[in-house]
Amino acid sequence: MVKTLDAALAQKMFLAGAKNLEAKKEWINELNVFPVPDGDTGTNMTLTIMSAAKEVAALQQPDFPALCKAISTGSLRGARGNSGVILSQLFRGFTKEVKEVEEINSTVLARSFERAVETAYKAVMKPKEGTILTVAKGIAEKAVELAKETDDLEVIIREAIEYGDEVLNKTPEMLPILKQAGVVDSGGQGLMQVLKGAYDVFLGKEISFDMEGVSPMSQASASQRSAALTETLNEADIRYGYCTEFIIMLEKPYNEKSEQELKGYLESIGDSLVVVSDEDIVKIHVHTNDPGLAIQKGLQYGSLTKMKIDNMREEHHERLIQGAPNMEQKEEPKAVQNQEWKEYGFIAVSIGKGLNQIFEGLGVDYVIEGGQTMNPSTEDILDAIEKVNAKTIYVFPNNKNIILAANQAVSLVEDKEVIVIPSKTIPQGITAMINFMEGQDAVVNAENMTAEMQNVKTGEVTYAVRDTQIDGKVIKENNIMGIGDQGIVSVGENVKDTTLDMIEELMTEESELISIYYGEGVTEEDAREIADKVTERHPGIECEVNYGGQPVYYYVISVE
Repeated sequence: MVKTLDAALAQKMFLAGAKNLEAKKEWINELNVFPVPDGDTGTNMTLTIMSAAKEVAALQQPDFPALCKAISTGSLRGARGNSGVILSQLFRGFTKEVKEVEEINSTVLARSFERAVETAYKAVMKPKEGTILTVAKGIAEKAVELAKETDDLEVIIREAIEYGDEVLNKTPEMLPILKQAGVVDSGGQGLMQVLKGAYDVFLGKEISFDMEGVSPMSQASASQRSAALTETLNEADIRYGYCTEFIIMLEKPYNEKSEQELKGYLESIGDSLVVVSDEDIVKIHVHTNDPGLAIQKGLQYGSLTKMKIDNMREEHHERLIQGAPNMEQKEEPKAVQNQEWKEYGFIAVSIGKGLNQIFEGLGVDYVIEGGQTMNPSTEDILDAIEKVNAKTIYVFPNNKNIILAANQAVSLVEDKEVIVIPSKTIPQGITAMINFMEGQDAVVNAENMTAEMQNVKTGEVTYAVRDTQIDGKVIKENNIMGIGDQGIVSVGENVKDTTLDMIEELMTEESELISIYYGEGVTEEDAREIADKVTERHPGIECEVNYGGQPVYYYVISVE
């Protein structure tokens, strides 16, 4: 009988849970309801937990406060997609209950599960049953029930996991779309794999905790962002030569007065200041000529981590020597080129060179590379917010699976007003951006943009990766699918006919404009052939063709 577990064992259990999820991520991706080639629940959850696992693995002889801080902050900032954000909130709630104890017993465990569920439900605007939330709630309820009967943790964990599997297997009865697709909820399955991996270590099984080779973020994209940050700066314009970043792990009281004092000091020694605070950490970004002064100030509040100092003048000079203008690098947003602060700024999530250029042409300051094929993390969105020099920043997620991460990023920003426009598709984001009115009140603008984008219908054309039956349609592997806002609207053997069928389904008598964004591997001639066919059938309709360059989806279509 095991009645308690200490921080050292809890650390191993968390890492084993992360490893088990990573091992099963592709299987979880395949549980995606729609048989599209970019199922991402397993990937998003894995990247989220691995962001925390990196920090957890680095702890030497941990206690619960340190362990909980690593789990909470790591998963919070690494969270990707709805499933990843919910997983991070489950961890956050759990650690809030555990961080004050010296060991976990049956009562603490049950209470922690309850706090985890409570925190996760609050993070979701409209919680839906039959999802990871339902599975987590079932596990928590079972743990509470068992804790009243026994103090044996082995019994509680084993039976709670068994009950979690029972709830998971019932999710198709709660969500008809799962039943149609013949799958259980993928997020719930991901959670179960974390718990099962943790339970294996609890039972004494040998697990490798090597985190080498596991990166919670794309190192290539990170280095590109860092390189682009300095490339567009003229050396003569670099007043402060060192881009200095670090995170303070708070060890002393830190309140609003402390924050104002810290900001005031950093502003006195530099510019481009961003201070982002969470419960236990403060992230600093400042350009200064003396990084040591910034670091010394940070040490007054706690220990430092993630320290990074770049000599912007030196990097700029090296790029000039190497012929940087000819290098294939992502152009840094205009906000980085112009350090002047302005009233409004815009951030959009997009994927595909053509779509990126469309957003930039509409005035977007920073385009985050990502979307359906790779959801950006909370940290990615925070980085973008840091780099846009505006008092009020609008964020367009352009994907329903990114809205939660965007909202989570907003909750961590205190020095700027950030408003998330809940755009679920690229066309919605484009329409919202078009309807921004200069000089209008920020909140009124947000309301108008949100209202206008509701008038846009979106369709996406891709191929099926497996046989299934959903939305009343029988789908075979490699079939072409037209997916609308509410589900699959057309299925066929070729791209052209399926796309035309989808457009017909999306149109109403009030439709006036159809925009066709063609992706990788599709020619402009192919797209114009579809546009000509639409106008031939509907002479009063305006139909425009744009290069999108998006992967995976042959076409993204908007109907207004």
